[in-house]
Amino acid sequence: MRTSVIVVSHGRSQALARALTALEQLTTPEFELVVVADGPGIAAAGRAGRIKAIRFDEANISAARNLGLAAAAGEAVAFLDDDAVPLPDWLDRLVAPLSAGAAASTGYVIGRNGFTFQHRARRIRADATHLPLPDAPGLYPPEDGAPVKTEGTNMAFRRAALAAIGGFDPAYRFYLDEADVNLRLMAPTAVVPEAIVHHGFMASARRRDDRVPLDLTEIGASLVVFLRRHGADEATMARRIFDQLAEEQSRIFRHLRARRISRRKAREIVQGFVAGTDAGKACPLPPLAPLTEVPPPWLPFHPACTGATRRFSGRPWSLPALRKEAAAAVAGGHRAELFVFSPSTLYHRLSFTGAGVWEQRGGLWGKAGRNDPLVQVATFATRLRRESAKAPLRAAD
Repeated sequence: MRTSVIVVSHGRSQALARALTALEQLTTPEFELVVVADGPGIAAAGRAGRIKAIRFDEANISAARNLGLAAAAGEAVAFLDDDAVPLPDWLDRLVAPLSAGAAASTGYVIGRNGFTFQHRARRIRADATHLPLPDAPGLYPPEDGAPVKTEGTNMAFRRAALAAIGGFDPAYRFYLDEADVNLRLMAPTAVVPEAIVHHGFMASARRRDDRVPLDLTEIGASLVVFLRRHGADEATMARRIFDQLAEEQSRIFRHLRARRISRRKAREIVQGFVAGTDAGKACPLPPLAPLTEVPPPWLPFHPACTGATRRFSGRPWSLPALRKEAAAAVAGGHRAELFVFSPSTLYHRLSFTGAGVWEQRGGLWGKAGRNDPLVQVATFATRLRRESAKAPLRAAD
């Protein structure tokens, strides 16, 4: 099934460049790549003649995604955030259920340490609350009006199905945009746990890179728009605004207690949420018409990495030289992994570097996964074998 991958970006050109580097390492031999970004993002994306690049300077993720959808010529469309990187087999796994007839699919998302899941499978209800789903792959129909929630940074749809419901609602400038699509589509959705994306929460106008919020205006506005769109009565509206505000205040208090933000900034953030709810109540909500625009012709994108995976390992004092070797391997058309173990019990972190290398660092005896013992008993060779066996590129070999 021909697939268009859509990446939207605003104010994060460096993150976008890293995401596109990861897409160059997909095992999918051909797909279409559509980038919707502001001026600096388009410049960072480069790849003239290989991608469909659309300049869009407004900070509205729904409108940007609709521009990408209008340009996409694939039968399927997959979405990736600019601060996320997929594993090499991500697209093949994510789109496979659509080829079998599913209308939508979603994968799992790993957080900033590179090991812990940020999002797994769940349902979304009309009051914007979630219900759990089994931790298993499958095609899940809506249940009691609650469809599977696709994760915005790791989701795919049949293009025709998404266009028929009007795509994304521009009233959601940020937050709940994909959940709204799920409720309007109300279709069986595939959960694909092995379609994995790493999502790092890079800094933006709304939050710092340590996840401290800077502005909750759009969160408040989108929550109210969502509740209005999906028939919430006044009591439900009041309850959900209260619950969300309490949740946000609790999070802000934790940051305040840790001295990550000032009291003044904390008040400003809360006031922004309240102002957002008022804006959401006043926002016009016109009906959404099907998207009927015919996209431009298919533009095939062929990933640059076609060679075998190269693995590098060593101690921290060898890190500069190892990074140089690994980056050279990527430049030569290979995927590369780098393992660096110090003589310590430091926790491990796994990240995808701007040079295109999957880099895992930590103590030789340190914990990597959530369920690992606090202290590992291992030699360098045995630890390297253990971590290599579960490394991100194992499926690319």
